[in-house]
Amino acid sequence: MGQRAVVVGATGVVGRELVEQLCQAPQIDEVITITRRPMVIDSNKVGSDKITNHLVNFDNLEAYANAFNADILCSCLGTTLKLAGTIERQRLVDLDYQYRTAKLASDNGVTHYMLVSSSGANPDSSSAYLKMKGELEEKVKALNFPNISIIQPSLLLGERKEFRLGEKVASLLLPPLCRLPGLKRYRPITGKQVAAKMCNIALQASSVESSQESRAAVNSKVRYYRLDELFD
Repeated sequence: MGQRAVVVGATGVVGRELVEQLCQAPQIDEVITITRRPMVIDSNKVGSDKITNHLVNFDNLEAYANAFNADILCSCLGTTLKLAGTIERQRLVDLDYQYRTAKLASDNGVTHYMLVSSSGANPDSSSAYLKMKGELEEKVKALNFPNISIIQPSLLLGERKEFRLGEKVASLLLPPLCRLPGLKRYRPITGKQVAAKMCNIALQASSVESSQESRAAVNSKVRYYRLDELFD
């Protein structure tokens, strides 16, 4: 019997690519996407019939608890300060919404939690963005998931609905600059590359059935995937 995977943030630069790759994997029977607006599904793409799209009100996530009944949760949700408007609103999306989806998944017995975090995430960081990412990592690690994979990419490149000037400039300047000694760790990565790594991690983990003992253990298997590993 195949696996069921939930993708939160399914329309973003990583989530969109991840949905497509999971749909193509024979080990995955169903891909459940959690979105605020109806997701456009291309019926011509391989495996698109596996997608079940749930429209949710993120301010009332607990009303959609049944949508998180799966084997794998891939949390790719995120926003920017510009789009959110305030740090408080950005924290609501990047920290509160994400933690609540993780809690619902844990309560539903999801065995593998995958989080797209950020390089440099640290709950003690002076950067508001890196601080919220680090706080989220610590909070989800305290939940009862047998397997936790935390993905820490650098600048994410890919097609977005909104134009981001800073990201565009960085995407042009960083690749040549990051060839210099000491700057390699800051090189950008595409959403497709991150999604490919996540898909591989998910499929490898799904081939190993969790024992009853590991289901009961908190933080039994927490693994970080930093930038260099994401290019594998």
